[in-house]
Amino acid sequence: MNTTINVVKVGIADMNIVKSPHLIRTAGLGSCVGVVIYDTAKELAGMVHVMLPDSTMGKEGQINVAKYADTGVKELVNRLMLEGARSTSLKAKIAGGAQMFQFSTGNDLMRIGPRNVEAVKDTLKTLRIPLISEDVGGNNGRTIEFNPHTTLLNIRTVNKGVAEI
Repeated sequence: MNTTINVVKVGIADMNIVKSPHLIRTAGLGSCVGVVIYDTAKELAGMVHVMLPDSTMGKEGQINVAKYADTGVKELVNRLMLEGARSTSLKAKIAGGAQMFQFSTGNDLMRIGPRNVEAVKDTLKTLRIPLISEDVGGNNGRTIEFNPHTTLLNIRTVNKGVAEI
């Protein structure tokens, strides 16, 4: 049997779901965090490319839920459940959250990468989803690709090469 493997791409402030044998990928993770939530038994995975920590930072009216850690992670879980994932089987891996620029002020608002990581971890904890592994921080951008069959997250980091977690 010859199966074509597709790579589903997730844009910035975007999310999607994939089932094995297909892969899911996002690029351009600087201060953004790529969150992968998966169900091993179902070989089902979703990814959200989070830009900001908290949806209260959004303007009034309609917001893009995928843009924020607090709303994006919850919405991804909802979509996975609709596809047959079991809440008790969900696990997560994350990458990104770099501090892309150095600021002379100690202003917490400028620490978007670390704040994104913290917000994602808080949301996962609230949802009782174990964080299996992470590759966060630093000051280099990343591209990540997840395989729901092997549950390996391939991470290509600018100037650092490739790793798998």
